[in-house]
Amino acid sequence: MWRSQLLAAFGRGAPKDIGLGLSEYRALAELAGAADGELRMQELADALSLNQSSVSRLDVAGLTRREMCPNDRRGVYTAITEGRDRWRDAEPSYAQTLTRALDHAATNRDLDAVLHALRA
Repeated sequence: MWRSQLLAAFGRGAPKDIGLGLSEYRALAELAGAADGELRMQELADALSLNQSSVSRLDVAGLTRREMCPNDRRGVYTAITEGRDRWRDAEPSYAQTLTRALDHAATNRDLDAVLHALRA
């Protein structure tokens, strides 16, 4: 429950002028932190509670590219491309937005312990 409340607050305050929605930002952040900047599409979708079509939109937008898994032709990877620069540009705005969302959520007594742990 606390996770959905925090994500909702974060989504409402997400910067609109950078052209990356919260889902896109989160997906690019996962890819940027992954080895070689790539993950299986299903793995990325599962990690962010998205469906594969949401992950596919990153490819259509030119932020990532699809690659077939060389060892398992059924597997499809998504690798960060132009999205790395967009993610870097968006990161300071999203960090400020997250800080504001956490500060606001800290006023909720039910979330105080969770927020304290997240910030540690």
